[in-house]
Amino acid sequence: MLLTPKWNEDGNEPQYVQLYTAIKNEIVAGKLTEHTRLPSVRKLADLLGLSTTPVEMAYQQLLAEGFIQSKPRSGYFVEALPDPEVRSGVDVNGVVQGRRPLLRDDKKYQYDFHMSENDFTLFPYTDWRRLYHQTLRMEQQEDLFYGDPQGEPGLREQIADYLQRYRGVACTPDQIVIGADQFGLLSLISLLLGHELQQVAVENPGYLLYANTFRQHGYEVVPISLEEDGISISELYEADARLAVVSPSHQYPRGMIMPVSKRLQLLEWAQTVSGYIIEDDYDGEFRYHGRPIPSLQGLMPNANVIYMGGFAQVLAPAIGVWYMVLPEKLQESYYNLLRATLLEQSASRLHQRTLQAFMEKGLLEKHVRKMRSHYRKKHDALLDAIQKHFGDRASVIGKDAGFHVLLRVNSEKSEAELKQLAIQAGVRTSSASFTWLLPPAVMPKEFFLGFAGIPLEQIEQGVEVLYQAWFGGS
Repeated sequence: MLLTPKWNEDGNEPQYVQLYTAIKNEIVAGKLTEHTRLPSVRKLADLLGLSTTPVEMAYQQLLAEGFIQSKPRSGYFVEALPDPEVRSGVDVNGVVQGRRPLLRDDKKYQYDFHMSENDFTLFPYTDWRRLYHQTLRMEQQEDLFYGDPQGEPGLREQIADYLQRYRGVACTPDQIVIGADQFGLLSLISLLLGHELQQVAVENPGYLLYANTFRQHGYEVVPISLEEDGISISELYEADARLAVVSPSHQYPRGMIMPVSKRLQLLEWAQTVSGYIIEDDYDGEFRYHGRPIPSLQGLMPNANVIYMGGFAQVLAPAIGVWYMVLPEKLQESYYNLLRATLLEQSASRLHQRTLQAFMEKGLLEKHVRKMRSHYRKKHDALLDAIQKHFGDRASVIGKDAGFHVLLRVNSEKSEAELKQLAIQAGVRTSSASFTWLLPPAVMPKEFFLGFAGIPLEQIEQGVEVLYQAWFGGS
């Protein structure tokens, strides 16, 4: 078993990245086979002459990407990979060659409870097509050139107005930065704060894009436990980090909604440590029961909060428009970064202009109201079906908002068995175990059931089929 990477001491890659790459290449090449037990963090650190931190970070990255699994009190083991991933071969420089890795599950399922799929049957195709064609006209050829690097001014005005009315965000259009995806915006944040901050605290479990993006930019990631009402404030104070990522309106994946009292404690933490909070509000518009809770950003004037949202869930991912709201104190640093990098806008200017017109005509708000009502019906149908068919054999975590719930299953079967049985029954449901940066000693058997994309009339039957697959003979 080869776990001795060739260190590039002169390169810019951190040691944990080099170690992660070396182990991944061994797995993909088939040299580290399924069920192979990896050395413990401490043992491998001693073998390589490293501290435990880079080894732990390398293992966590492999765990997050599904190359290895963690078994409580047993250690880390190599996972089975889909056929396109294995036996690709590695060239003389240690670079994996061969077929493109299978990054998404493209299998068609009879009952598809995808964790974040939208329902596109109600997408306003006619209005969007008409406004797009109005944008793409010969007399507006300048729209085919680079636009404002920060985002189209008219769209930023519309977003600022929308956020104030719908999410209680206090900002001006000049504080809004538009981009094509979350990764690009997070990369900008990492560059903005990298000169003074080198650690980021993240929710555990949580959305791994945040942790992994900051890791790629050289930050140390500090996992912070969740309590029943959100991230642990006491652990935040104990950590050295002065940057924290939270999803207070609907925590991913566990779905809790942070109460106002805790939000104020979080803002006080940022003020006390002279730090920043990144507020992920990716689906804040979709709350189905109870009063909507306004954003964290708008609770305190001039708070050190970087608010992040987008139109992937509100409209469709293909629109490719995300945004962040910077605190006023970071605006000058952002402009300096633009000048230094000659950065251009990554989001389509045509889509930005079309979206601006869509919002100006009130069509976005109309669409959000329609989709909230539509998704509420699906949400309620899913909860009723789970109660009817599973009873006390499963419990629901994170209801009343967003696009999914977690189903905690009471079964003697292993997680792997449950996953395979669901696939065999034609039901897509994903385990939530990959969302843990530091897994608990005993991993709960929890599965995502997304309700947004599946047709309403298939929800109950799909839940019944899933129950029969897992408990049919018992």
